[in-house]
Amino acid sequence: MEDKFNTIFKHFIIVSFIIFTALYISQASGYYEYKNKKKVALTNQQIKQFEKDVSEGKKVNIKKYTEINNKNYQNKMSKTGLSISSISEKIIQKIINETFKILSKVMGE
Repeated sequence: MEDKFNTIFKHFIIVSFIIFTALYISQASGYYEYKNKKKVALTNQQIKQFEKDVSEGKKVNIKKYTEINNKNYQNKMSKTGLSISSISEKIIQKIINETFKILSKVMGE
């Protein structure tokens, strides 16, 4: 019984360390800030233009202000970095999902 407890405890510590490391790296690399920044629909310039058009009494259409003109600044290095981060995101998600599955099985026993 004690060996089983020690084995479960060791696995729990290892999995906890892996999760902590993955979350720390993703936070330190600015991954979460990048994801949140992408969610912003209107830029400051678009907001100012909208306010100006409203104050001038022009007819406003929200689609005009939510259009985002994305310039493509990608090169080989940025594409490589993006693919690495996408792969690491998938791996981290799998690790976390599997960890929770294992923990739920352990807790259910």
